[in-house]
Amino acid sequence: MATVEAEFLLSAASPQQFPRGIEPEVALIGRSNVGKSSLINRLTGMSKLAYTSSRPGCTRTINFYRIGGSTPEFRLVDLPGYGFAEGPVEEKNAWKKLIEAYLLGREQLRLLVILLDSRRGWMDADREMRDWLEHQGRPYVIVATKIDKLNQKEYQRGMASIKREMRSGDPVPFSAKDGRGVREIWQTITKKTTKL
Repeated sequence: MATVEAEFLLSAASPQQFPRGIEPEVALIGRSNVGKSSLINRLTGMSKLAYTSSRPGCTRTINFYRIGGSTPEFRLVDLPGYGFAEGPVEEKNAWKKLIEAYLLGREQLRLLVILLDSRRGWMDADREMRDWLEHQGRPYVIVATKIDKLNQKEYQRGMASIKREMRSGDPVPFSAKDGRGVREIWQTITKKTTKL
């Protein structure tokens, strides 16, 4: 894979702060602590581009990253994780409205990447997100993270379980530790961001 030019653009706490421009966007979504930041860092080859934390629910804004060195340039978008975010109900509702505003109104959005922890598979919040995206007609792919934490038997069982609940296609296995799955994810992103 060619060298990737990448930089952090901004964190948006409201739709008014979303970056302007026509560059296509690929958004990452999943439960808190599923590995979105680790995926961004592995895809770009920049270990500290996205902040990683062992404490769930730390991302409370929508973070935009410019990805260059490819035609066309595009943005990776890190959406707040769902399931574990701490804070007052009013604050959680505000995050939900922010995410919905992005998913429903963002014309630049080309693809959603739903991340599932391969050790846990589908949970109710993941199913709700999948069903909602399908209802809204938003295309998505499934990436199964943290596969390096499974032995061979656990891996086969986990991937089969994830695939059973998919409506089409196969999950892409990904490991932030050894980079497995990076090429396949890039191929999918490239296909979606270069569509006319």
